[in-house]
Amino acid sequence: MRLAIFSDAHGNIEALEEVLKYLRGQKIDRYIFLGDAVGYGPNPNEVCAALRSLPNLVAVLGNHDAAVSGRMPYKDYYEAARKALDWTVSRLSSDNLSWLSSLPYKHSEGDFTFSHGSPLSPASFDYIFLPEQLLDVYDEWDSFSHLTFIGHSHLTIAFKFNDTEVTPLVLDKIKCAPEFKYVITVGSVGQPRDNDPRACCGIFDSKDSTFTYKRLPYDNEKTRQKIIDAGLAPAFGDRLLIGM
Repeated sequence: MRLAIFSDAHGNIEALEEVLKYLRGQKIDRYIFLGDAVGYGPNPNEVCAALRSLPNLVAVLGNHDAAVSGRMPYKDYYEAARKALDWTVSRLSSDNLSWLSSLPYKHSEGDFTFSHGSPLSPASFDYIFLPEQLLDVYDEWDSFSHLTFIGHSHLTIAFKFNDTEVTPLVLDKIKCAPEFKYVITVGSVGQPRDNDPRACCGIFDSKDSTFTYKRLPYDNEKTRQKIIDAGLAPAFGDRLLIGM
């Protein structure tokens, strides 16, 4: 079984189209989207429509999805992000709003859990990007599946852990051993923040229990200009050029 796993498209249709074009050539059995279809970017409806059209899709709710669909408040977000969410709400179709409203906070099956942030309290959208954040919940390690895939931080970092230790992994390909549990952050399609501006996705292959990251260039200059033309914060476009 080959799972396409990706996250954080954030209204960036140019990046998502490149990712989906690549994945369609990879003999994918199921598509897994880990949340934040919208927010920051200029094409929320197009991104939602592209995701909804995928066969065998599993999608979970991101914090920006929750905000625009009325499932969490966002009055405490910083001003530019709050304005971007208001802009998105004013433009999303009723069908896409209904779809976002229907998404679960996490999805678990067999050895897998899929969540936007930490799966321990998925509605809180807690981050996991440091070993200390896993060590802080040591008493709950039994609650983790063998393989947990998350988004949210827009980073490409993973952690393997057993009863006593947590080891960070920054690798292009992760071999998942049965004696460890793993939390794998799959990066961001439309808003990378790991100093690489290319769109990011990954494939888990159950045949050899590996997760492989894939980076794909796209027309980020076009997306940047669309953000500016929409009246959204120019910084949301500028950072697409550097992956920050």
